[in-house]
Amino acid sequence: MDRPNLPLNALRAFEVAARQGSFTQAAIELRVSQAAVSHQIKGLEDLLGVQLFTRTPKGLLLTDEAIALFPVINESLDRVGRVLDGFLNGGYQETLHVGVVTTFAVGWLMPRLTAFRSAHPRIDLRIWTNNNRVDISKEGLHMAIRFGAGRWSGMEAVPLMEAPLTPLCAPRLAENLKKPADLHGHFLLRSYRADEWPSWFENAGAVCPNLCGPIFDSSIAMADIAETGGGVALLSPAMFGDRLEAGRLAAPFPARIETGCYWLTHAAHKPPTPAMLSFQEWLLKRVSKDPSLSVPKAGPVAT
Repeated sequence: MDRPNLPLNALRAFEVAARQGSFTQAAIELRVSQAAVSHQIKGLEDLLGVQLFTRTPKGLLLTDEAIALFPVINESLDRVGRVLDGFLNGGYQETLHVGVVTTFAVGWLMPRLTAFRSAHPRIDLRIWTNNNRVDISKEGLHMAIRFGAGRWSGMEAVPLMEAPLTPLCAPRLAENLKKPADLHGHFLLRSYRADEWPSWFENAGAVCPNLCGPIFDSSIAMADIAETGGGVALLSPAMFGDRLEAGRLAAPFPARIETGCYWLTHAAHKPPTPAMLSFQEWLLKRVSKDPSLSVPKAGPVAT
């Protein structure tokens, strides 16, 4: 097909619909009506003489023809977008979108970003925080820093640092915590990972009490409550080092448990850009120079 005849608007609508798996979500992203998206897709199907989507109760399924077309359009639009982003502020810059779990962003990354920007003034780094649930493709991200075991389908995962957990609380509470069993008399703040407190008590050689009360999806929220004396939270000292050094939190016990690591991830099927490689190199160097952190020796890559 000659370039003057390329249906650019229809191809853009197709890429978003295929990525989002929904005409409704595609319409929201493109800021048009759902009918407009459907019209563009129907016109593209008529032009190509093939069906691109099958509607199901769970969303859109790509046909074989759409599966062949999507990665070409997706990568092409990504490349155009990256280049155009570079001209937004005058003089070329490469934009890098990174999703970061909020605890890592606040507890470690953000205080160090000035150093990154000084070292790489031509990279426009944009951070998007999340609660460890992220979809790089759907959210338009180049990379994501997340916590877990390093096994995410279709992702290349580079280990950054371990983050063992231990009880943290207000210093006035810590004064009366001499042995793990003393925690039975205090409110234990829980995350959505239900096995953390039982694992810690087992590692400390004590019986875990019955756990009750609210469940939090934010370590920062638990740290805030613990700091005010509202309970004891199982947290990573590496992410709350400033509060420990300032005496706002205390760690009464040496026992720690490993529940996962922080990883830098990106889509395995897309080659990393120069900005992605620069950010990864800078991250690994900064982590290796931090004496308080433990770096995993190895880990899984793409799965």
